[in-house]
Amino acid sequence: MRLLVTVCGDESGAAEVAADLGKWLTDVPQLRGRIERAQRDEVPSGVMGSTADALLAVLEPGGVAAVFAGALVAWVQTRRSNYTISVTRPDGTQITLSSRQARALSPQEAADLAERLVRPPQDDEKSPESRTT
Repeated sequence: MRLLVTVCGDESGAAEVAADLGKWLTDVPQLRGRIERAQRDEVPSGVMGSTADALLAVLEPGGVAAVFAGALVAWVQTRRSNYTISVTRPDGTQITLSSRQARALSPQEAADLAERLVRPPQDDEKSPESRTT
């Protein structure tokens, strides 16, 4: 599974924020070698972000995907500034995480969000859509 992760912030410097996120994710042993900068041709037209602020996560379903989702949610929750992270799944579904909203999540809500990031779409979710959390 290939997930495209784009970063947008209230302040300029999304490339630096994406680099920080990339470092955070690659510091997790299970994710080393699975996170890289997205190349221009890997970012579909219409997806927010550019090659400077997009990451590509190449994951296997199951444990590694769950580790990625948990690490991503934890990173968003620890940000003091306001950032928006969009995760685009292979089917085109986009899930958007706001650091402002993520800081207010309970542990159960954070776990539910992490699970939603990596689960396969349900039959009623087959069409691409955008969700904000």
